[in-house]
Amino acid sequence: MLIGNRVKYLGIVFGVVFAALLIAQQSSIFCGIMLLTIGQIRDVEGPGIWVMDRNVEFIDDIKPMSDTDLFRVKGVKGVDWAVAFYKGLVRARMEKGDFHQVILLGIDDATLIGAPEGLFMGTLSDLRTPEAVIMDDAGYARIWPGEPFVLGKVFEMNDHRAVLVGITKASRTFQSFPIIYTRYSQAVLFAPSERKVLSFVLANPKPGIPAEDVCRTITTSTGLQALTRDQFMKKTIRHFLMKTGIPVNFGITVMLGFLVGTAIAGQTFYLFTIENIKQFGALKAMGTSNRTILLMVLSQAVQVGIVGYGVGVGLAALFGWGTRGLTKLAFFMPWQVLVLTAVAVFLIILLASLLSIRKVLVVDPAIVFRG
Repeated sequence: MLIGNRVKYLGIVFGVVFAALLIAQQSSIFCGIMLLTIGQIRDVEGPGIWVMDRNVEFIDDIKPMSDTDLFRVKGVKGVDWAVAFYKGLVRARMEKGDFHQVILLGIDDATLIGAPEGLFMGTLSDLRTPEAVIMDDAGYARIWPGEPFVLGKVFEMNDHRAVLVGITKASRTFQSFPIIYTRYSQAVLFAPSERKVLSFVLANPKPGIPAEDVCRTITTSTGLQALTRDQFMKKTIRHFLMKTGIPVNFGITVMLGFLVGTAIAGQTFYLFTIENIKQFGALKAMGTSNRTILLMVLSQAVQVGIVGYGVGVGLAALFGWGTRGLTKLAFFMPWQVLVLTAVAVFLIILLASLLSIRKVLVVDPAIVFRG
């Protein structure tokens, strides 16, 4: 009965495919955007602890600290090492006179902790030369579109000369500005003059001491906020979830996909049941129990759900794969998206089945003998 009417069958499958595609795609884009918010935390892989002002809520919420806070953190029991880290937005003036907003990151002068990995032009040691900076490849393409990668380009930040000595890969950020790395002492010159310039202190616990315990000790001893790398990422994501409209906007789209999929599948499945009501009546006349008929209807719905889920999720994954080269689109499909989509599809086919099950259960077997 299910595949006998190809039009109705494909209509039900289409409704489920549409819902699964929209839910999986929008959820993956939402996860991709959340991943952008912690891009720079993930890029700094060395230190296990981030120390910041107690009022900082996320990675871009910069509240400068005094330089003496670095030495206070170094003196805390359980801290193996600690270095300064600068992060800020700076306006860069290019040779042609145009201006670009950039993300400026200042890493430790001596150890270069916090430096990018995987330079494909230049070497990290070049960063020790005067006025040297490293830029991410996406930022280079944005500032000099269509031009090949060339080292030695010169531009200005805060009336100070900067020389490009390296190009690296960097995770995309929520702000999507070009990213420039330099030494901390140089970043202070490139940044606008302020009384306090220390953005973060990057630290690491001594071997054998849990990072969480050292974070609590730092917070108690200095009054600063100390978080592990994972805690800081979760805190950043939580900020965007709780204090921005991003979850609501994507949630509305996902809910519309769920409602539209339910409406299409439910209506089509109901019409399919009505058209085959005599067949169900014949089964009842032959002694088939309501339980067996109920299982038949549910098995049909499950088959439709499996096919629709597989095709819908596959199309969403194909969309993500096909757009992976687009720098402005964030797409990340973790296993949680697959589970969420599977639960949504299950609810859709369950609701669609409920619309028609009652009609089947109360059908009179004598309908078979009526004209």
